Amino acid sequence: MDIIHAIVLGLVEGITEFLPVSSTAHLIITSHLLGIPQTDYQKFFEVFIQAGAILAVVILYFQYILKHRKLMAPLLVSFVPTAIVGLLLHKIIKGVLFDSMGTIAVSLALIGIVFIVVERLVATNRLKLQKSLEGISLKDALIIGIVQSLAVVPGVSRAGAVIVSMMFLRYKREDAALYSFLLAVPTILAASLYDLYKSKDLLMHSQNNLAVLAVGSVVSFVVAYLSVRWLIGYLRNNTLVLFGYYRIVLAIIVVLLFLI
Repeated sequence: MDIIHAIVLGLVEGITEFLPVSSTAHLIITSHLLGIPQTDYQKFFEVFIQAGAILAVVILYFQYILKHRKLMAPLLVSFVPTAIVGLLLHKIIKGVLFDSMGTIAVSLALIGIVFIVVERLVATNRLKLQKSLEGISLKDALIIGIVQSLAVVPGVSRAGAVIVSMMFLRYKREDAALYSFLLAVPTILAASLYDLYKSKDLLMHSQNNLAVLAVGSVVSFVVAYLSVRWLIGYLRNNTLVLFGYYRIVLAIIVVLLFLI
C-alpha cells in the first residue's frame, strides 16, 4: 500500500468513524475497490488509523471530560463487554469476518432497518427521548456496552450500536452521539494498542509501513475532527433515517459489486 492509498483510507476513516455507518465496512469496501489485498498488515492499518480519529475526540472533548468525571465509571462499564469479546474473538474477527462481504452487506442492511424502525417509534411517540447523560446509570452503561460488543462484526457500526441502544433506553440523540464519541476513546485505543502488539513484526518488515501509518492517521484525525462537530449539530435537528437508508443502499451496492 502506498501513500496515496493511505490518504484515501484516512479520509474514509475520518468521515465514517463517528457516523453510524460502520467505518470498518467502508475501509474494507474501499480497499477492495482500490485493489488493496486484505493482508495482515492492511487489517492492522485499518484498525491503527482509528487512533488518529480518536485523537480528534480527545481534543474536542478534553474539557468536557474533565468537567464530567462522573462519566468515567459508566464509560468503563460500557467498555468491558467489548474488550472481552474483542480478546476472545480476535482471530475470528480478523481472519473470517473481515473477509466476508456477505456479512458486511447483511449487517449494513439489518442495522439500517433498525434505525428506520426506531425513528418510526420516536415519530409516533411510542419511544420518547427524554434522558440525558447526566443521569446515566451503570445498568444502562452495561446494556450499552453489551450492544456495542456486537460491533466487532464489520458493517454493524460501533457508533450506530451505541446510539441506537441509547435511544431504546430513551436518551436524546445528541447525548447518545456524544457518549458514543467518548466511549470510542478507550474502545478503539485498546483495539489499536492490542493490534500494535500483535502486529509488531509487520512494522519492522518495511520502513515505508511507518510512513503509511503516520499519513493515514494524520488524515483521519483532521477529517474526524470536522465529522464529529458536524454530527452533533446534525442530530440536534435530524433523525437517523437518512443513515438507515444510506446503509441499505450501500448493502445493495456491495451485493451487486462483490457477491453477484
